Amino acid sequence: MAMTVEKRGNKLYIEIDLEKPTPSSSGKTLVVASSRGNAVTTAEVDGKPITIGLNAYISK
Repeated sequence: MAMTVEKRGNKLYIEIDLEKPTPSSSGKTLVVASSRGNAVTTAEVDGKPITIGLNAYISK
């Protein structure tokens, strides 16, 4: 999984690779992108790194 995070002004831009849909742990949805837990980024607010936890999914 490749994720790029960039802060531009007052906006946060996140780019993440889409994956082949795979069942979520509950089996209710199909995950198409995930950070696989929390990921610390190089983007900062008030000098502190932003941490992102991201899941993108579709209905079965």
